[in-house]
Formats: sequence, C-alpha cells, structure tokens
Amino acid sequence: MIVRAFLADVRAIQQVAHQTWPDTFKEILTPAQIEYMLNWMYNTESLSASILHPNQSFWLYQENGETLGFAGIEHQHSGENATKLHKIYVLPQAQGKQIGKQLLEKVISEAKNAGSSALLLNVNRYNNATTFYKRQGFRITNEVNIDIGNGYLMEDYEMTLAL
Repeated sequence: MIVRAFLADVRAIQQVAHQTWPDTFKEILTPAQIEYMLNWMYNTESLSASILHPNQSFWLYQENGETLGFAGIEHQHSGENATKLHKIYVLPQAQGKQIGKQLLEKVISEAKNAGSSALLLNVNRYNNATTFYKRQGFRITNEVNIDIGNGYLMEDYEMTLAL
C-alpha cells in the first residue's frame, strides 16, 4: 500500500535511507561521503521542511505496518511546469518486488494530477538505477557535477520523462 507521509513518518523515512544508502552507494561513494549526505539530506529538520512544503510530498510503500520504501517529490520545481523526483529508495531486502516501480507509478500519477508536463530526476552517473529509469522511459538530458560542500561532488545525470 502506498500512503502519503506526514511528520510522524520522518523516522520511518530516515530508517529506510540509513539502511539503503550504504548498500546502494558502497561501490560509488566513500563511507564518509555517505554519512555526510545522509546527515545533510535526511536530518529531521530537512525532512520535516519538505513534508510541510506546499509543493512537496513523500509517499511511503508500506506492507504489514512496515515502511519498505519511499519517494519524495516536488511539483513546480524551480518554477517549471515539472515535478522533480528528489528521492526514491527501497530497502535492500525488499528490492526486486516491483516496489520501486509502484512508487514511480504513484509519482507519475501525482505529477500528472498536478498538471506537470515532465518528471525530472537526478541520479548518480555510476548508480545501476540509471538502467531502471531508462527502462521506464526516462532519457538523459544532462550531466552535472554538484558541489555539496565538504569537498564532495554529486556526479549526476539529469533525466527526464515526458508526461
């Protein structure tokens, strides 16, 4: 079941992120960078601000009362008629069960309901998820290096799905 997240769900989002990131990025990022980015992106204040923002929402995939994955989106990203998929992660032990695809379908539905003409995302260039996104119809539109501080870069592809 996919449900909208509220402030009470911040801890569940953090738990999924902290269990998923080390496995997802172990071959790409150093443990220090993973820790830095988790603390930056998934601190309580940052997640709470996103959940409370009128153009943003988080969606949780839950099964038997347990959160197995989540997606975070923002409509009207940067003033564009587009929705940005900021975050989507599924617990390592729950991967391969179509949960990511179901979350993405929910995000696409929400983007269409908001009148967006495209769904945008950034993905690490070395992340195997790029293959998943290509299979879902996304195309690479740009390569970017984003300085996130502390000497770290996010080396991403920007990808777009026309809606």
